[in-house]
Amino acid sequence: MVYFGKKNRMNKSVVARQADWSNKVPAVTLSFWIIKIMSTTVGEMGADFLAVNAGWGQALTDAVMAALLLGALSAQLHTRRYTPWLYWLSVVLVSIVGTQITDLLTDGIGVSLYISTAVFALMLVAIFFVWYQVEHTLSIRDIVTRRRELFYWAAVLCAFALGTAAGDLTTEALGFGLGAVAFGMLIAIACAIWRVGGNVVLTFWLAYILTRPFGAALGDLLTQARTYGGLGIGAMWTSALFLTVIVILVAVAQLRAGAQPRPAVK
Repeated sequence: MVYFGKKNRMNKSVVARQADWSNKVPAVTLSFWIIKIMSTTVGEMGADFLAVNAGWGQALTDAVMAALLLGALSAQLHTRRYTPWLYWLSVVLVSIVGTQITDLLTDGIGVSLYISTAVFALMLVAIFFVWYQVEHTLSIRDIVTRRRELFYWAAVLCAFALGTAAGDLTTEALGFGLGAVAFGMLIAIACAIWRVGGNVVLTFWLAYILTRPFGAALGDLLTQARTYGGLGIGAMWTSALFLTVIVILVAVAQLRAGAQPRPAVK
């Protein structure tokens, strides 16, 4: 009875420590997917601008983005509730670093996109396997502990790297326009499967992975010159438009989050 009492108090202690947490991941709405896709495009363009136009070079840009990501994730992990501006800043930086990892393997080391796509896919499966074995759930609606959040961000980073590799592999064969259409159709199929009762976790992560190459292909289609198969709008105008939409949507989410009562500490 004494042992049972200690165990019971320990379980209550765990619940109490989690009681002042709320889910650290936003609700999956249309706004979520719009910000996700556009942040992918803006993040990639921003990194390219610093490396090429600003003259930082690839090595310095990689180091700066990695440091910014570590700082943003550290702040994100130390919050107790979903903070829209911090969450989406972390997503943008994860998008950039995930792209840089794939580019380093492909351009710097010469690893085939076929190999990197397969390796990142296996890594993502391994993350999900360990995550489920430890937490017994992969639900993004219940990211209420630091350990679950670490699993979540590891999966997000790997998903971005996988999306970059698979996207580059596909767009090299199909081009920007057909690539954007192909990935858009795959996202629509994942959404349709979810609508008819498909597995929520599987369809979410499939769509999450696919939005990375879709956003990149869409960005290239809008920015690249017509001679290269693009629409010639330019990186500056495309980035300005996408960034404006992101800021507005995140600001609305931040205002709504600020209006919600904080969870009580028990």
